[in-house]
Amino acid sequence: MKTKLQILGSGCAKCKLLAEHTERAMQELALDYELEKVTSLEKIADFGAVATPALVVGGEVKVSGHVPSTPRLKEILAGGGTAT
Repeated sequence: MKTKLQILGSGCAKCKLLAEHTERAMQELALDYELEKVTSLEKIADFGAVATPALVVGGEVKVSGHVPSTPRLKEILAGGGTAT
């Protein structure tokens, strides 16, 4: 089963970096995933994210307002909590 990941943000440099780190973490964990970039302010607001970039995993905001390292993202994506 694919994990649905969404990167929330305007497409800025930090948003792109979060996407890169997230993809690297998922590949290192050998997890199957689908990545969507959400740039619509209305859709971002629907998630309740208070800051961007943000990472949504399975409909839940896990990271908001910063770009965690790839090792920290691996912890989050493997079920190690939230780093909002």
